[in-house]
Amino acid sequence: MTRDFYTAVEERRSIYGITDEFVITDERIEKIVQLAVANTPTAFNSQTGRVIVLLGNSNKDFWQVAFESLKSEINKEQIGKIEGKFKAFASGYGTVLFFEDYEVVTSMQEKFPTFHEQFTEWSHQASGILQYLIWTSLEYEGFGASLQHYIPAFSYDIRQQWGIQHGWKLIAQLPFGKPIVAPKEKEIKPLDQRIVIIK
Repeated sequence: MTRDFYTAVEERRSIYGITDEFVITDERIEKIVQLAVANTPTAFNSQTGRVIVLLGNSNKDFWQVAFESLKSEINKEQIGKIEGKFKAFASGYGTVLFFEDYEVVTSMQEKFPTFHEQFTEWSHQASGILQYLIWTSLEYEGFGASLQHYIPAFSYDIRQQWGIQHGWKLIAQLPFGKPIVAPKEKEIKPLDQRIVIIK
């Protein structure tokens, strides 16, 4: 890709129309995720972020698990809409699952009790940075993606199969794939109402 970092930041959008067609190798995806996880800043260098990347059938399985877990909590009118949305996510190349390791958060709270309340907030801030970094990086490589926040219940078998450790809390999901639709135009509110420069 010839785009620079700032162009990637400017062009990142939520893209829902995706397919499982080839864009880059699985090895390249792994390198992108490794780079992001290794270099995302965290409070007190706590490194609380955990990531699972589901590709192929595992991606499809996740969205089926999510649908089965959540459909009992939604009304009948919403079921078809949610199922259609999840099938669209499952049709992509993969999904990145973002977790925070709450065992680490708890240990930091015990080690630094003065900041007990802040560590949960800092953990989520770090997760947001990690989500944004991976999202922008995947779009830089040619994928389309969108950030989701469904929290399904995972059975013991699924936890074992996917390596979800005790204490990991699911924060967000990033389904990604080859984009087949253009992103919607983004409305940006006047920046002079959102930024203050003081000299």
